[in-house]
Amino acid sequence: QVQLVESGGGLVQAGGSLRLSCAASGRTFSNYAMGWFRQGPGKEREFVAAISRSGSSAYYADFVKGRFTISRDNAKNTVYLQMNSLKPEDTAVYYCAAEELGVGSKITKENEYDYWGQGTQVTVSS
Repeated sequence: QVQLVESGGGLVQAGGSLRLSCAASGRTFSNYAMGWFRQGPGKEREFVAAISRSGSSAYYADFVKGRFTISRDNAKNTVYLQMNSLKPEDTAVYYCAAEELGVGSKITKENEYDYWGQGTQVTVSS
């Protein structure tokens, strides 16, 4: 069992930045590929970014390429999502997820992930 707790959400103006964190506990963190998803108001949850177990590779949704960066610190059992140049359409609840023994970083489907956090709200004002 892995417990995931997101933090770092909040209210920011368009063009601003936020860094989300997701702290994991319960199992060996480096055994898990990690992903970020989001769910905007009235929308389905969608893939944002994922990172391999070692952190050597990352994969992004097209709509965040060049603006968001996923990273991880296996010593701190934490994955991050640095979000720059935020837009109002980035407003959503952001979730982190863990896939045990995931290979690589192109892990984009919700049903590939084994554990989920409770989410953190990000609101971008125009």
